[in-house]
Amino acid sequence: MTRRSTLSFWQIWNMCFGFLGLQFGLALQNANVSRIFQTLGANLNDIPALWIAAPLTGLIVQPIVGHYSDRTWNRLGRRRPYFLAGAVVASLALLWMPNAPALWMAAGLLWILDASINVSMEPFRALVGDQLPTQQAPTGFAMQSFFIGAGAVVASISPWVLARFGVANVAPDGGIPDTVKYAFYVGGAVLLGAVLWTMLTTREYPPAQLRSFTDTVPERPSVDVSRAVRPGLFLLLAGAAVLFAIRHFALEKEVYLLAGGLVAFGLLLTWLSRTRSRGMLREIIGDLYGMPESMRRLAGVQLFSWFALFAMWIYTTAGVTQTMYATVDTSSAAYNEGANWVGVLFAAYNGFGALAAVVIPLMVRRWGLRTSHVVNLCFGGLGLLSFLYIRDPRWLLASMVGVGFAWASILSLPYALLSDHLPTAKMGVYMGIFNFFIVIPQVLAASILGLLLRLCFHNQPIWALGLGGTSLLIAGLCTLHVPEPQGRVHGSSLSSSP
Repeated sequence: MTRRSTLSFWQIWNMCFGFLGLQFGLALQNANVSRIFQTLGANLNDIPALWIAAPLTGLIVQPIVGHYSDRTWNRLGRRRPYFLAGAVVASLALLWMPNAPALWMAAGLLWILDASINVSMEPFRALVGDQLPTQQAPTGFAMQSFFIGAGAVVASISPWVLARFGVANVAPDGGIPDTVKYAFYVGGAVLLGAVLWTMLTTREYPPAQLRSFTDTVPERPSVDVSRAVRPGLFLLLAGAAVLFAIRHFALEKEVYLLAGGLVAFGLLLTWLSRTRSRGMLREIIGDLYGMPESMRRLAGVQLFSWFALFAMWIYTTAGVTQTMYATVDTSSAAYNEGANWVGVLFAAYNGFGALAAVVIPLMVRRWGLRTSHVVNLCFGGLGLLSFLYIRDPRWLLASMVGVGFAWASILSLPYALLSDHLPTAKMGVYMGIFNFFIVIPQVLAASILGLLLRLCFHNQPIWALGLGGTSLLIAGLCTLHVPEPQGRVHGSSLSSSP
């Protein structure tokens, strides 16, 4: 019996470098897609529904890719074939999206872009669990956070920088400005190049060798899935109640997403309790129902954390331009100036996140994983709440410090809290299932944020950021119920991160 080899700093660097490109693409998406949708004529209240393609894609794609990548081995390796396929399609989608002639096409390209990025991203998470020994796994996740922050800084700020160099920031026909187009073209090249770098510089252990390591977590015994009928029926009843409320109170059509999600999960759990199938769907839903206890507790943390992030991504452009630039006219110079400043703000929180990836290991060494995550989530919550009180957009850079710490923490510490408890043979599928608790809150946000703004906040989008801040504070409280991992010194294992 042997152990995984301890990797050098530069080996971990190369293994995680692909995240630079993936986040470059995601950051362009997050900072500019609402702008593209509004420019192509989308109503503000319809934007959450248009965005929903992205998280729903991740919900479906990541566990499927995890399931198959756990069973793949060819001359490209176990995870690397999925890196390559996803990167090629994502790069093509980035080149095409800013040239979309119609709203429906832009929404479709968002779906393709997010699906392909998810095909690459899930194996990157699983690769850390495959390749790194237990004491280095948090270092790998922290390194990924560093590259996520670094890639997103450059991507988010690109339109603003291009405008400073004289590239047209307002299209003469009211279409997508050249600043956005050129940023997406660069993004396609960076995404593909960074993923290829990881593919060419990183080796993988064959599945048989992975199973032989002494630090391999064995598969858990099967759980009694016959009891899944109870939560299944509960979700079905909840979905029916939401459908009744939609019809009775004439609620927004986006709420159908929530009702549909409840009914779909209810049907799947009810089916699980009765089926004799041993196929992919049965395995994924069975692993979801029988997930490790630490993963179950982290689910609540992820739910509130990602609800807040999705609220920020959807409504920051509209909230800042309407509140601080006093315009809702997407063709005006003021709107495009404000939209570019939102890109700067997004670059700022990602930049602060990259710096936080250096500071967080010191926090973990002193306070442990759990307390460090609580502190960082509170920083982020206060940062988003401050949007309600700041009127000079320049001061929002200070708000982004807290958001950056929360972002870096969300991308690393939950995985560090979780990774010791996942069976090696199912690392990919469990990482994909963990993505459910990233997607579900995004579906929830897309379903109810528009309704909440209309009923409670007079359709003022800035209040979505206040709701996001509150959600991060609640996520911090949920983290207190997650057990601190035992058996290793986390601070020392993280201390080599960049």
